[in-house]
Amino acid sequence: VQLVESGGGLVQAGGSLRLSCAASISIFSINAVGWYRQAPGKGRELVAAISRDGSRYYADAVKGRFTISRDNAKNTLYLQMDSLKSEDTAMYYCAAASSSGSHYYILNDYDYWGQGTQVTVSS
Repeated sequence: VQLVESGGGLVQAGGSLRLSCAASISIFSINAVGWYRQAPGKGRELVAAISRDGSRYYADAVKGRFTISRDNAKNTLYLQMDSLKSEDTAMYYCAAASSSGSHYYILNDYDYWGQGTQVTVSS
């Protein structure tokens, strides 16, 4: 599975960005897809995820501000990020969990990821 992210950039606090992730295979066939982020000096954090049956996970820090969605026809995953805060600044990665036994809400279950796209929120 190849994943290619786009849509990152520099935005002011309170602004919005939409990240996109193009998959090389049918995104609907993947057990789970999601977004994680990593800020400098910090560990990885699963931000949002969606399972094949449509169940969604959001980290507490982004609930009510971020929305994950997918377009099965375009094999593309999205992350709409609204009301951005400086603490959202990080590299954002698209990830896929291919195993049928994987859990969409567990970051360690993801076994494919993209090269990342930088999101910088200025205060």
